[in-house]
Amino acid sequence: MDDSVTIDSMDVEQQDELERRAKVHAALGDPVRLRIVDMLQTSDASPTEIAGMLAVPSNLFAHHVQALVSAGVVSRHHSEGDRRRTYLHLEQDTLESLGTGSPRPVPKRVLFVCTGNTARSHLAAALWRQVSSIPAESAGTHPADRINPGTIDVATRRELDLPIVEPQRIEDVLDPEDLVVTVCDRAHETPKVPGELHWSIPDPVGKGPEAFDTAYAELERRINALASRFEPDQSSLTRKE
Repeated sequence: MDDSVTIDSMDVEQQDELERRAKVHAALGDPVRLRIVDMLQTSDASPTEIAGMLAVPSNLFAHHVQALVSAGVVSRHHSEGDRRRTYLHLEQDTLESLGTGSPRPVPKRVLFVCTGNTARSHLAAALWRQVSSIPAESAGTHPADRINPGTIDVATRRELDLPIVEPQRIEDVLDPEDLVVTVCDRAHETPKVPGELHWSIPDPVGKGPEAFDTAYAELERRINALASRFEPDQSSLTRKE
């Protein structure tokens, strides 16, 4: 093999990586964009929700969002509830080397909420208990009769300790001191849910094992990221063997 070809190839790859990093840093080189990134650190949000907190003209706000999307810092997708709505999601892998952000106040309990309380919210609560000593519970806005079999299947395959309990209504378990995390768009878009944080995770129900695996992986990633934001003496961040 010609060594010069290998060196040239490495130079191209290094240059591409430098250009990618430079694009990310350029996208973050604006106070408004940094505020958008800060808002998305632990919660997905619609452009309308974010724009409502920023005193920025709509056309300028759209420009900032597009710059973040183009740099791969933020992605967007349509809601599974109101299809007219889109959610912005922070691509944590892109920012991995930039740190995890400021610590959050330690909540009394974390309450994960979805619509039926049959899949995502149960998995989220079980995953949370693996990495944090902060208590966790799950509930639904319109709870179904039982946990979905696909939820039990993915938990079994991943050796996740998943209590088999009946789905419950958010009104029956919500405490004013809870940190509420909605893990489905429909729950977030239900006015009665005081969702402080929102994770826009596609519903795996009715879509087969791969969809459950995808939801599981995304919940696991987000839970590890959120748990790391609390004080070390309040959260056990080492996964149980």
